[in-house]
Amino acid sequence: MSDTEYYDLLEVSKSASQDEIKRAFRKQAMKYHPDRNPGDKEAEQKFKQINEAYEILKDEQKRAAYDHYGKAGVNSMGGGNPFGGGFDFSGGFADVFNDIFSEFMGGKAGKNSYSQRGSDLRYNLNISLEKAFTGCEEEIVVPTTEICEKCHGHGTKNGEKPAECPTCHGSGKVRRQQGGFFVFETVCPTCGGSGYAVTDPCPECKGAGQKKINKKLKIKIKAGVETNMRIRVAGEGMAGIHGGENGDLYVGIIVEPHKLYERNGDDLYTAVPISISCAVLGGTIEIPGIDGEKVEVNIPAGTQNDALIKVRGQGMHQYDSEKRGDLYVSVKVVIPTKLTSKQKELMEAFRDECKDEKSQPEIKGFFDKIADLFK
Repeated sequence: MSDTEYYDLLEVSKSASQDEIKRAFRKQAMKYHPDRNPGDKEAEQKFKQINEAYEILKDEQKRAAYDHYGKAGVNSMGGGNPFGGGFDFSGGFADVFNDIFSEFMGGKAGKNSYSQRGSDLRYNLNISLEKAFTGCEEEIVVPTTEICEKCHGHGTKNGEKPAECPTCHGSGKVRRQQGGFFVFETVCPTCGGSGYAVTDPCPECKGAGQKKINKKLKIKIKAGVETNMRIRVAGEGMAGIHGGENGDLYVGIIVEPHKLYERNGDDLYTAVPISISCAVLGGTIEIPGIDGEKVEVNIPAGTQNDALIKVRGQGMHQYDSEKRGDLYVSVKVVIPTKLTSKQKELMEAFRDECKDEKSQPEIKGFFDKIADLFK
């Protein structure tokens, strides 16, 4: 299974917000519901898959596990298909959408809740590889909302709870019949689903009960963090409506490319040029480690170009741990293009000493393979 199958089923991107996922699920579920597709086994199977996808993606912890480890990650948390192979559709069309309306309109279907939870927010934070190694504390500025202090979140001039909406009579929803068969419930256009109508709005927030702000927050990032990991900051999302609890903030981590190292999990990789004499005779080179300390790399005599040398324990920290991965150094032997007269003389002498170089295993093996081509 691809790591985007659940997103593909709901036709949303991996960066979709919870509100986008809810809307996409409602659209797909209504399209493939068995009551609308009687006898259609393909639609029934599609409906099961859509419900499975939504069950995972609506839960931030399960979604994070799925993003990071795929289906194996959510299976270990008790995720996967919540309906199993014996899903029963006998409950009817309205029963299936009870939970949808509950989340979409702030309460159980047919009942309105004046107080509603605020929306979750996502913030992408770029950090250096060095900060990902050590962990850090970053200050960010998040565009969000807060309760209007003047009206205490009610949106009214007197700061008290507004009167019941005259259109929906406090339910927050209106019903309309279409085609003589289907009856649809929609959000009340007058009160926007709150069930209450503000006739004398607060001058500070213009009746919204909230105001926009840029909020400064300090985010603690643990050592070993990787790109696409998300940090949940409880209660720092959008303000709740009419006394409801705040949403959460999810900080998405993006580790920036490094000029020396490439990362693969907990290991680091780099390429280092060495002289031909170092490759032949061996030696030691020093490079800057990701922790700021010098790292000694021992080059064995006779090292070949592109050889990969492992330096244990000089990679990244494992996430939230003191354990470290390894460092892999790819050796690039530099052949000089210009020689001094002394260097040329020494190389000529070296060549004279290597007249039987075809007896070396690598060279001899090559010429043995192509010997028949010269016959």
